[in-house]
Amino acid sequence: MTRANVMLLRLGVSLVLIGGLAWHLDARALRDAIVAPAPGWLLLALALSVPQVVLSAWRWRLTAQRMGLVLPLRRAVAEYYAATFLNQVLPGGVMGDASRAWRHARSSSDRPRAWRAVIIERLSGQLMLAMIAIAALLASPALRDSVFDGLVHLVNAPTALTAGILLLGGLGIWCHRRPPAWLRNTLDDLGAALVASRMWFWQCLSSLGVVASYITVYAIAARAIEADIALDTLLPLIPPVLMVMAIPLSVAGWGLRESAAALVWMGAGLDPAQGVAISLVYGAIVLTSSLPGAWLACRRRPPHRGRDTPPPGAPLTSES
Repeated sequence: MTRANVMLLRLGVSLVLIGGLAWHLDARALRDAIVAPAPGWLLLALALSVPQVVLSAWRWRLTAQRMGLVLPLRRAVAEYYAATFLNQVLPGGVMGDASRAWRHARSSSDRPRAWRAVIIERLSGQLMLAMIAIAALLASPALRDSVFDGLVHLVNAPTALTAGILLLGGLGIWCHRRPPAWLRNTLDDLGAALVASRMWFWQCLSSLGVVASYITVYAIAARAIEADIALDTLLPLIPPVLMVMAIPLSVAGWGLRESAAALVWMGAGLDPAQGVAISLVYGAIVLTSSLPGAWLACRRRPPHRGRDTPPPGAPLTSES
């Protein structure tokens, strides 16, 4: 398939999923759930998006510096804003990250490492979100029981045994073969930028702050439409919904996020129309907060190779 066809397919996935939800759910219940959002809550959510982007850019800069690359914080923030906007408007939700990785690689002496820096930075956030999502499932008895029952029906003993044998066999084969150079380099960079001494602490702390801001904005979206749900019930439902957005099968998670919200709300014994309504408002908030990235994307200068590359033997500094 051509790139254009892939983009059209992902756009179709979003439209079909949202249309299917609108058809399947009670239209009146969905219309009643989407009330005019309160301006105060919306402004609070938009204000929170600013430190969210800055903290994400700082995490990227920290990762790149640990890998021996130079990335000024000001440039990292501008590139991250532009990438966030592109992720919102282009199918797949990863084109913006690919753009900032490509631009950083163009001005770096080590292009593969610049690409790996973006991948590792995103991996740090996804790992933290996955851990919080698992903790959220454990914290919600109704949701935990529904997920467990679903897994029991999907996975049986022979399937689990077969998967285990295949996994152990694959690991055995891999251990007897020398891994390729790209894999060795990736593992080295992962060790240096993600799990090295004290790096894991800063990665966890920054990723925790970013994920917490995502969850807070989602909770604000619920309050903005006056959703009648207690905070201790709402918070555990949010991380599993956000996890689904990482699947690159739609446009910025539209459709997938709303479908996940409907299932999660239903699993928790709540009105799925309410979950879809909150998800739609959250998506609108995220799209609006990314609009500064459109202006930054239009005014960015073409990257110049070597502009941010330190001379051989020059020490890395904490500021640039």
